[in-house]
Amino acid sequence: MKQRGWLTFEIGVFGLAAVLWIISSIADRQPSPDAGSPRAAPAAAAGSSGGPGGAPPEAMTPYVETIPGTDVKFEMVPIAGGTYTMGSPSTEFGHKADEGPAHAVTVRPFWMEKFEARWDEYDIFAFSRDLLKKNQPGANPSAESSSDKAADAVTRPTPPYTDETFGFGRDGHPVINITHHAAMEYTRWLSAKTGKDYRLPTEAEWEYACRAATQSPYYFGSDPKQLGDYAWYIDNSNAQPHEVGKKKPNAWGLYDMLGNVAEWCLDEYSKNAYQALVGAKPGIALDSPVALPTEKKYPNVARGGSWDEDPDRVRCAARLASDPDWSQQDPQRPQSIWWHTDATYVGFRVVRPLEEQDNLKGLRSKVKKYD
Repeated sequence: MKQRGWLTFEIGVFGLAAVLWIISSIADRQPSPDAGSPRAAPAAAAGSSGGPGGAPPEAMTPYVETIPGTDVKFEMVPIAGGTYTMGSPSTEFGHKADEGPAHAVTVRPFWMEKFEARWDEYDIFAFSRDLLKKNQPGANPSAESSSDKAADAVTRPTPPYTDETFGFGRDGHPVINITHHAAMEYTRWLSAKTGKDYRLPTEAEWEYACRAATQSPYYFGSDPKQLGDYAWYIDNSNAQPHEVGKKKPNAWGLYDMLGNVAEWCLDEYSKNAYQALVGAKPGIALDSPVALPTEKKYPNVARGGSWDEDPDRVRCAARLASDPDWSQQDPQRPQSIWWHTDATYVGFRVVRPLEEQDNLKGLRSKVKKYD
């Protein structure tokens, strides 16, 4: 009986060992938790990669933002961080001196608005439609959230001198004719309203997203004859901006990055900006560069070209500097810090950083009404 019991025990032990060996073998064949995961993807290599097709961090997915207290929505597209070549070579079609020298830049992950900002988004801020709603009969001021109170504290624009749409249309159309200060204050209001950090893109972020892992003059290639499929510009616009999203997007799903309206970037403009950056750190990829805006109203950067420009100015690398002539018809003295009268070709879109860089935390416009 003892020998038989010992034999049974041995069989049991060997059976258990066999089961454990099989389980271990199966586990060894499985990929590690990070293998193939977007979180484990390496940073994009110089020359341009990254983006939605290049593995954004796992937490980054497309989403739709609804402005609280309204039914107004806008879509946000995740853009993975990476390194690319910013600017253009002197041999590129349409190259201007302020686009060079071309240089390596690293940007961090962010979301970008899928379309150019539309009037239905901006009108809530510009014409205090959220505040008017609170004053309607039956409204309960005591139910106001802390984010609403913070948003209400942001100064709203003064009334425009002229029809802000210039008769070009409102529904589905991009915002036009607003100043750099106004765009910055809108993003500050939107951040307070939603509890998320929205702002204008830096030039480096904007060009990275526009290129969508390309290095050609346009995000679809080098042939300007194809521009009409992707952009509204002087040859097909009928001298006006158009509803957003009517042309083909770039490879990362962003619409109208070229043409329709030029888009405000956060940066103050300098024609020698790239020379200064490269001179300070030659041969090194610049990490999230930005020329912080100052109290000066001009010049600031707009990118992408517009419905009013030729193909050589509707390129990924083309830079546009704002100018006092954009308010030439404004008879007010001092002129409005909120509205232009002659910039019907300038709008914007917002971005939201995954993690904000230190020099942009809490940034707000420094422009004052009386200066």
